[in-house]
Amino acid sequence: MTINGTTSNGKDRSQLIPFSSRLREGRALAQDVWSIFNAANLPADCINLGQGYMNFGPPEWIKSAAEEALNTVATNHYSHPKGRPRLREAIKAHYEPEFGRTLNADTEILVTSGANEGQYSVFVAFLEHRDEVIMFEPFFDQYLPSVTFNGGVPVYVPLHPPTAAGKQSSHEWSIDFDELRRAVTPRTKMIILNTPHNPVGKVFTRHELEQIAAIAEEHNLLVMSDEVYDSLVFDNEEHVRIATLPGMWDRTVTVGSAGKMFAATGWRVGWLIGPPSIIQPTLAATTRIVFCSNSPLQEASAAGLEQANKRGFLKKQLDEYAERRRILTAGFDQLGVKYTNPQGTYFVLLDISNLQWPDDYPFPESVLGRGRDFKACWFIAMEIGVSSIPVSEFYCEEHASIGEAYARFAFCKDFDTLKHAVERLQKLKQYLV
Repeated sequence: MTINGTTSNGKDRSQLIPFSSRLREGRALAQDVWSIFNAANLPADCINLGQGYMNFGPPEWIKSAAEEALNTVATNHYSHPKGRPRLREAIKAHYEPEFGRTLNADTEILVTSGANEGQYSVFVAFLEHRDEVIMFEPFFDQYLPSVTFNGGVPVYVPLHPPTAAGKQSSHEWSIDFDELRRAVTPRTKMIILNTPHNPVGKVFTRHELEQIAAIAEEHNLLVMSDEVYDSLVFDNEEHVRIATLPGMWDRTVTVGSAGKMFAATGWRVGWLIGPPSIIQPTLAATTRIVFCSNSPLQEASAAGLEQANKRGFLKKQLDEYAERRRILTAGFDQLGVKYTNPQGTYFVLLDISNLQWPDDYPFPESVLGRGRDFKACWFIAMEIGVSSIPVSEFYCEEHASIGEAYARFAFCKDFDTLKHAVERLQKLKQYLV
């Protein structure tokens, strides 16, 4: 007889088969920030500005395209592992003007099960054991375990935050290019670039990208350019695709996302654009990981890309996000706090270094022992009723102190929710020193 994994003779059988050692790397088994700041752990009426998903759906005409696809026999069955032809042709038509080149829908475009699976497939296809991958900090947290699961070694280069008080532009988060060059070794295989950047909101300048490109060329590095927020660039900032710089097409894979573009993050439809030398090995990987992606929602995503510009959808959506950003940052201005005004994405970093809570405040075990920002975000959620995400989660231990000064607030919410959150956040004044 076995009770709770223990036999009647006292032998523990709960972990008979050892799991893979790769799970010990990349924080894969650690309790992550998403489970700590989960709605189940927070007050029922807490406003969620932590997780980056929308509280509104895709436009009706895209949902109608999804319904039509569900009512069509062929689109309810397997697509080709490359992606449905209609979607690949729609990606080709949408992105050719932005890349300034003719794209081959069969060999240079790959549809994936969300941008994350696409990136994972690139790591599977290209990383050898102990290959080094350079990541700019703060980094999207999925990068780390995806690299280590595939034998890679992360090498961290921090973006340096501005030091002046008040409202700062995300552009002022800067790269020390001498630091970046020192990070490159004979084992470096890849640089991960994220622009517009989550969580900073930085849109990398052409000059910055040219310097990254020069390093990639000099050391023959693959560049994975995560551009899932490419439709959310504010204030007429220029979004430069590093793949368009001289010599970079042949060594760059660009990552896109229907979820971010059409407020459909649960659809899990993403894509990769790059030369056949990158796409073909990655296709071999993704075919074995998922075989193919969600077929009917690929058709709906294709309809989205085909009609987005004709309907003026992307411009209208950008204007709405700019207003969401204005609502949230106006609230921070009213508070008189320091924050980073994003050039892109839907995140604002609030400097919480001058937030003070009672010394005897009852923090849970999950927060104790973590960075100061974990305590700040927990305190704000419990006492103010607005959740956010501590930014030290997106740093290595060596550089975590940079992130501890910030909390990430997402403004991909409807206007009323944001206005209500701003009203609540004004109560932070009594805790600022």
